[in-house]
Amino acid sequence: QVQLVESGGGLVQTGDSLRLSCAASGLTFSTYAMGWFRQAPGKEREFVASVNWDGRNTYESPSLLGRFTVSGDNAKNTVYLQMSSLKPDDTGLYFCALRTFRPHMATVPVAAHYAYWGRGIQVTVSS
Repeated sequence: QVQLVESGGGLVQTGDSLRLSCAASGLTFSTYAMGWFRQAPGKEREFVASVNWDGRNTYESPSLLGRFTVSGDNAKNTVYLQMSSLKPDDTGLYFCALRTFRPHMATVPVAAHYAYWGRGIQVTVSS
């Protein structure tokens, strides 16, 4: 049974940096991709970034203007989301997700293509 566990969230101030981690376990396939999504109160879930299983292909949402960087450690089955220059608009629940759909590609921003999801972790950026 695939399990995804996010960590590293919390309360930070505007301009701070934060790194989220997502550890995957119970994997029964060798190729996959993982993504990060976020959801602010009253808003729809939004794609943030994605990385394929060996970390070679990454994709961050252009709307982030280069402030976030996704990476992966295949040996640890863990992906990271390095967030910098955080703003109050970045506040939300951040979800880690995994897909076997098109695992070689990172540019898969549609949530429906991700079959497995973590519970989410809260990131709050104060002004």
